[in-house]
Amino acid sequence: MQKLVEPEVQSGVILARNIDEIATNIRSYILAKKDGKLIGFGALHFHTPLLGEIRSLIVSPDVRGKGVGKEIVGKNLASAKKLLAQRVFTLTYKKEFFESLGFREIPKEELPAHKIWADCIKCKFFPICDEIALIIDI
Repeated sequence: MQKLVEPEVQSGVILARNIDEIATNIRSYILAKKDGKLIGFGALHFHTPLLGEIRSLIVSPDVRGKGVGKEIVGKNLASAKKLLAQRVFTLTYKKEFFESLGFREIPKEELPAHKIWADCIKCKFFPICDEIALIIDI
């Protein structure tokens, strides 16, 4: 997982998650494999019992545009719905991708404050961030 996400972490597109963070949250990840090779993953993280977040979404560059990311997000949304969440948000540079899945843009100020202080503060672009917040009702 670390190898697949490393280029996006270096560019600042995805926050680094150390091996302990991944291990602690491994059950929140959906993995996509092709021919036994990891080609993508994404996590569903909960901030409240009714509000989840799609995060750490990555698809291998050689299979982008082939529905892998859509499938990962779809499975995460299905899990959120099964766990009775009402809404799921994401912070992303890929606005059009998430809009194509039914997400709509919202002001970042609508996100839980602890999200900013727990995760965003770790970003190399903090506090000048141009990620876009999007949300979907499920």
